[in-house]
Amino acid sequence: MSKKVVILGASNKPDRYAYKALRMLREYGYDVVPVNPVLDEIEGVEVKHSLDEVENNPDTLTVYVRPERLETVADKIIRVHPRRVILNPGTESDTLEKRFRDEGIEVLRACTLVLLRTRQF
Repeated sequence: MSKKVVILGASNKPDRYAYKALRMLREYGYDVVPVNPVLDEIEGVEVKHSLDEVENNPDTLTVYVRPERLETVADKIIRVHPRRVILNPGTESDTLEKRFRDEGIEVLRACTLVLLRTRQF
């Protein structure tokens, strides 16, 4: 199984959960692909400015953007076609959850950090 994880809404601010997820995913041996339109790198990891730059079929796409922002990139997520999407707290959307599932993408409403810490990732 691929260990590539896309972080949508990646952050370089240590107090943000997206930043903590990037660090923890790397500690657990995952290949992270941060996505943020205004950052070029986070802790030496190249940041993609758009999902258009992400190669298809990552294992997981973990979401750290508000549902309104997520709606604007839903088509791109479907094109990238991760095996699963994790909707972290505050990113949930019933409409998009159904849409992703209809496209064969598993959806979890969960916290990436908790999943990693409890070995459920």
